[in-house]
Amino acid sequence: MTSKDNILSALRSATRETYDMPDLSALKPITYADPVAEFKRKTTTTAGARLIEMPAGGSLDAAVREAYPEAATIASNLPGVTAQLNPDTVADVRELMKADVGVVCGCIGVAENGCVWIPQAMRERAVCFASEQLVIVLSRADIVNNMHEAYRRIENSDEFFRQYPFGTFISGPSKTADIESALVYGAQAARGVTVVLTD
Repeated sequence: MTSKDNILSALRSATRETYDMPDLSALKPITYADPVAEFKRKTTTTAGARLIEMPAGGSLDAAVREAYPEAATIASNLPGVTAQLNPDTVADVRELMKADVGVVCGCIGVAENGCVWIPQAMRERAVCFASEQLVIVLSRADIVNNMHEAYRRIENSDEFFRQYPFGTFISGPSKTADIESALVYGAQAARGVTVVLTD
């Protein structure tokens, strides 16, 4: 028996009363007339991210450089992005802590809360969390209404875990107000997030 099994067994043996799960079948997930418009609104308000709409045929590299002209070190493995660090080839994951900007690809955008599903498509996933600023590239066609739809797409697709068994939802910059009730950005991950919407 594993430690987890021992803990769960101890909890079950100490349970005196159990309750059935509530029937949630009557609850309908939220939907929007225009999920893309709602995603853009939530991204820039609730999530606190910046949004760039890239025109068809636009250059991702140019969009990143225009958004972060001061960036000396960019980390990415995406084609078309001029990067000084590649999360697939860095010798030591700690090198990614030098990145001013990390550029990754998102696969599902959620209109309900402005978050984006990012599967691990690079050897070192730390690029999503160690970079000072994070750029998430997302197609408008991959925006869904709610988390129910997002999880269905994740469950029904092997593509998201083809290379690595990890993925994460990211919604705006990292922030906390736990310390002296002062809002701090970049406490656990990127200090700023930019979503680049593509066609």
